[in-house]
Amino acid sequence: MPAPVPTVNSSKDNNEQVTRSSIDTVKGPADWFTGDVYIDAVAGAPAPSRLSANLVHFMPGARTHWHRHPLSQTLFVTEGVGLCQRRAARSMSSAPATAFCSRPTKSTGTASAPNRLMVHVAINEADAEHAVVHWLTRVTDEDYAVAPAVS
Repeated sequence: MPAPVPTVNSSKDNNEQVTRSSIDTVKGPADWFTGDVYIDAVAGAPAPSRLSANLVHFMPGARTHWHRHPLSQTLFVTEGVGLCQRRAARSMSSAPATAFCSRPTKSTGTASAPNRLMVHVAINEADAEHAVVHWLTRVTDEDYAVAPAVS
């Protein structure tokens, strides 16, 4: 997902910089997600950096569409129970403090468990064309049902 670059209110004190985002929480678009997903921009470093980070909130049963990253992506689960799946592969479940790193060009999907919310920090690096993700097709209910049961 493209990370908006936050407009910031910054202050410097003792060589530290505090930055507060002015970007509102946004609902994840239906052409990227199934279910209710909300996105908060965390970081969008100024050029020449191509690093961005978003805090992504998945309500129970919500999921991304299949997608791939031109460069790797790191997800760090901060709350709830998440599922990470590669196309044609079994899902892996996660608990808080679990990190996933997707390899470039592999088609993946990320979701919350059917009965639990999940929040993760998504850390991305844009490619030379400024893309961080290429969205593909929906993860079907059948694909999602392959996920392991989570209690």
